[in-house]
This record gives sequence, structure tokens and C-alpha cells, in this order.
Amino acid sequence: MKKADFAIIGLAVMGENLALNVERNGYTVAVYNRTSSKTENFIDGRGKGKAFIGCRTLEELSDALEKPRKIMLMIKQGAPVDDMIEKLVPLLDQGDVIIDGGNSNYQDTVRRYHELSSKGIYYLGMGVSGGEEGALNGPSLMPGGSREGFDVCSDILMAVSAKTADGQPCCGYIGPDGAGHFVKMVHNGIEYGDMEIISEAYSILKNAGYSAPEMHGIFYRWNRGKLSSYLIEITAGILDVREDGELVLDHILDTAGQKGTGKWTSINALDEGEPLNLISEAVFMRYISSQRALREKAGGIFGSDIIGIGDREDIVERLENTVYLAKMISYAQGFSLIKRASEKNGWNIDLGKLALLWREGCIIRSVFLEDISGAYEKEPELENLLFSERFAERVSKCLDDARNVVSEAIKAGIPVPAMSSALSYFDSLRSTSLHTNMIQAQRDFFGAHMYERTDRERGEFYHTNWTGKGGDTASTVYNEG
Repeated sequence: MKKADFAIIGLAVMGENLALNVERNGYTVAVYNRTSSKTENFIDGRGKGKAFIGCRTLEELSDALEKPRKIMLMIKQGAPVDDMIEKLVPLLDQGDVIIDGGNSNYQDTVRRYHELSSKGIYYLGMGVSGGEEGALNGPSLMPGGSREGFDVCSDILMAVSAKTADGQPCCGYIGPDGAGHFVKMVHNGIEYGDMEIISEAYSILKNAGYSAPEMHGIFYRWNRGKLSSYLIEITAGILDVREDGELVLDHILDTAGQKGTGKWTSINALDEGEPLNLISEAVFMRYISSQRALREKAGGIFGSDIIGIGDREDIVERLENTVYLAKMISYAQGFSLIKRASEKNGWNIDLGKLALLWREGCIIRSVFLEDISGAYEKEPELENLLFSERFAERVSKCLDDARNVVSEAIKAGIPVPAMSSALSYFDSLRSTSLHTNMIQAQRDFFGAHMYERTDRERGEFYHTNWTGKGGDTASTVYNEG
């Protein structure tokens, strides 16, 4: 019997569809699921008559594969991945490849990469984006870890990935150890930001009196212009779906779920000292949305009425520019975090090429990413995306509209944490004189933590006896993050 070229462990939605994708591209695929009935159902169902080898045990899976073996895990992150690796290792040879295609924490990936490298087994931590549709028809793939392991698998990974309009695969080696899963984590953080920004725009339009068909038309038009993206496209679609004559969206409870990657992005931004306020606000909004009973109680105490949103006819174009500005700032924050982590960990991530990997297949795919790629190709050492000529000009054009829209929303009582935090970030970034000198004075007052002076060299620290009653002893200077 012909042996398999590739194996997939885990036949949930993503694993099953990815297996079909690999097989459709001309490869024989061995499949295994911890629950054997799921494997049998797949072989007798969607996989029937195709080049699949169903395996009831991991020993069967190992024996069914051509060497070097290439095994992709599509299972829940955390302990299940460690448990599966522990079971696989005795069945593998040096030079075999394990690929973790789940949303694993990049720090777990770093650990696993080094542990398996010491055994001669190649390990890839690979971000996979695109959901069910992407897995089946072509996802964006972000492999990091063993370069040798990537070279062994690259033909298959390139074949199954999404393709740009000019045929370029949305797959490329990101960098060593945890680089692939780190950029997937930030990708998901940006996704959180995008979804929050778009949902705030929907809220503003709804509270301005626009009907669902009108909003469908607005998002449809936006998707044909500078905001063209998968998330804008599906938002337009959502606003056009009815059951029994009623808009489905109106019957969806306003409690948003999450799987943790947005939270991880915010935590890592704190660890790296990167201001990621827009994405963090998107995470916090999901938290407060889940506290429905608390919100109902607050509404009973304070009221929940919306005052009004100003000129209904004038809002659409200004709102489009506001969404665009917030989106630019969200991506600027995300790419800044990736740049910082890449430099710290020696990953040498090519930010321009990374943007192209997200151009098709993934959830945050948009025409906007081509502009990001172009900006980094022109200036590979660009400190901040907003500093590129093309983005600086666009920010300037959108700024007045964004200030007006956010001001009107706040006055009306409409929560817009992502849009308002975008402006706060921008204004903080451009300020050459922030209010934080007061914070330093306060820290020195109560804790003798010292401060730098505007009339002295950087790196020199001073302490003031603010009350005249304290001593001259200063605390050790520290600055975490």
C-alpha cells in the first residue's frame, strides 16, 4: 500500500478541512483522532474514495508515513500538545517533523522546539489563519521553529496555503523557535482590534437611525474601497441575513467570547513595554460584554439611553475615515510589538513579507496589507508604521473626522473604546511634552524614586526633598518595561 506523504492528528473542524486541502493538492494523508469513531466517520464520509489512510493508533500512523515523517497536530493548545508529543517521540526517527498548527502560546513553542531539537526531531510552531473556509481552500500559514523542518515540509505547506492575486503563496518561514506562534498571536490581537472597530462603527450607525438594509449598503460600499477586507465583507453579509423575516443579528446576545490569544497579545505587550492600548481595549470590551447582569444593574441605576449622534447624513464618510484611522493605528501597534519581540529574541522577522502572508486566506486579510508591505519594503527599519510617508499622509487626512466622530459618540453615550484609544495613542505618540513629568514627581515625592531633568543629560537622576522634612536618601532607580 502506498504510504502517506503527510499526517494530521485531530479531526475537528480545522483539522478535517486542512486534511481535505492537503489531499486535494495531490498528497496522500494519514489521519488520526483520539476518538477512533471520528476517524472512521471521516474516512467513510467526506474522505471516502480519496487518498486518506485512517489510523486507529499512533503506531499505525507512524508506520503509514513516508520518511522523513511529517506530522501536523491540530489539537487543543496546552497540555494536550505536550501529551501528544510525549506519545509520538518514541515512534519517530531523527529528521522527522512535528508541526503544531494550533493556537499555542509561543513560550510553550520555544520550550518544545529546544526539547525536540535535542532529540534530533524538527519542530515547527505554525500559525494557521482563515477559519474553516481557509483551512479547506487555502489558509495563511506562519511557520516558525526549525528551518530544516520547514524545508522538509515547504512544498506541501506552500501548495495548501492561500495565494495572492499574482500567485504568491501566503506562507513563508517566519523565524526560529517561537516566532511563528508569536506573529499568529499578534495577528489574532489585531483581529480583536479590527472586530471591535467595525462593531463600534455598526453601533454608531445604528444609533444614528440607520436601518439594517442601509447599514448593509454602507458596509458593502466600504468593502469596495480603502476598507476592503474580509471582516468588512462579512459584516455587510451579517446585516443582510434574516430568519422568519427578522434580522438574525438582532437576536444575538451581546456577550462576546474569546479563546485567549487577544489576552496573550496584551500581556506580551506589557512584558515588552509596548503601548498596545487599542487591542487591549478590544479585549476588555469582551470582558465587560460578558458581565451582562452587572451591565443591566448599572443601566437600571444610571439609565442606558443614547442621547443622539448629530447629523445623520454627514456621519457615513466621517465614520469611514474614523474606521480607517483606527485600523492604521491598530496595525501600527501590532507590528511595533512584533518588531520589538523580533529584535529581543533574534528572530529577524521580515515585516514586509509578513504583511503579504496575511494578504489572503486569513481573517484580517485586506488590501490595506499591501500598503503595509510596501511601507516596510521601502523602509525595512521603520520604527513605527505611522512614520512612513504613505501612512503619515493618510492619518492627517482622517484625523479631523475621527476627532469629530469620537467626540459625538462620547457625548451621545455610545462606547467607542477602540476608536477613542486610537486617538489617545496618536496624541500621546506625537506629544513632545507629556503630563508624565507629574507622575515622576509623584513617584519621587512618595518613594524617592528619582527623576531625570530637562536641563541635564539623559541618564542622570535626581531626588528632591519635597517637604523639607525628608532626607536626601534616594531609592534605587528602576524602570520596568
